[in-house]
Amino acid sequence: MLIVRSPVRISFGGGGTDLPPYYERFGGAVLSAAINKYFYTILGKRSDGRVQVISSDLRVCETWHDIANMSLQGSALEIPLAVLKEMDCGISVDLFLASEIPPGTGLGSSASVCVNILKTLTTYLGRPLSKYDLAERAFFVARHILGKHVGKQDEYAAVFGGLNYISFHPEGTTLVEPVELDPAVLREFQSNLMLFFTGAAHHSWTILQEQEASTRNRNGTTVEALHEVKALGSRMRTSLERGELHQFGELLHEGWQAKCRISNKISTPRIDKLYSLGLQCGALGGKITGAGGGGFLLFYCEAAHQAAVREAMHKEGVHEMAFGFDTQGAQAIVNDPFIDGDERGGSRWVFVPKASAIASGSD
Repeated sequence: MLIVRSPVRISFGGGGTDLPPYYERFGGAVLSAAINKYFYTILGKRSDGRVQVISSDLRVCETWHDIANMSLQGSALEIPLAVLKEMDCGISVDLFLASEIPPGTGLGSSASVCVNILKTLTTYLGRPLSKYDLAERAFFVARHILGKHVGKQDEYAAVFGGLNYISFHPEGTTLVEPVELDPAVLREFQSNLMLFFTGAAHHSWTILQEQEASTRNRNGTTVEALHEVKALGSRMRTSLERGELHQFGELLHEGWQAKCRISNKISTPRIDKLYSLGLQCGALGGKITGAGGGGFLLFYCEAAHQAAVREAMHKEGVHEMAFGFDTQGAQAIVNDPFIDGDERGGSRWVFVPKASAIASGSD
């Protein structure tokens, strides 16, 4: 049995500059953090030549045999099917899929699913990929096999974990730079972030498609807003590294204002109301965590004002989700061949030298 998990993410600045039409011309950069809400894949061995995929979130179960000749259209399980077609591996397994968050939340869950299933299959088949290769392959599946209008940031956040500044270069390469903070600053920063679920985003693909079209057509308003969003992401990084957290909150607010100029679909009257309430109660800044239209509303709010923000959101029927940062990214958390007798499992074992065991008092 093999169990793999991958995190979702929150992005602070630069979102939208990771889309190819932008970064291929100007270079993009995103400041983001992976959080400890995970997508899981549990793989078990089968012996009938078929692949069965069960999604607990979608409440869907499908069994496939001739995957190479199957169409992706019309399948609720298009992501695992696309990954299996891309891998072209001819295995017979059960894949059980489960997530700690619902889809359409703006936390990069679709990318986490794709990363997770790729990590599961490459681990199971003994074809390990580097972190960069895993992120790029997941992006290729989403962008070119599934034809989604997506950027690269979500795949990289899911693979690498941690708080990172991720640069997307015009020639197609990507650089992940961990943002190193003093432990006390990191604790305060994390404790001042609040997430509230506004409801699933129903048209994020439309927003991204329109943004891409506007960028390709060199729409001045969209491109200038994206330039500003990218610059603010860089300034946010600097403020964090200097421990200037109050300034970070203010920059987050500026970033949200710039992002709303990219498309009139990014916010809604409901989101505008909730955001204004948060600021009135003491939050310094915030944003919708994904492309827009719904999902999680992120606030940066210092401790003295959090109770007021929480109460205001509660009165509006908006629920808070507690979270912390993830530092490990996509990883196999169980790989045990003895559970289901699968000879492919358990490819990595760690043995404690006898001297070390004696020193620690172990038998």
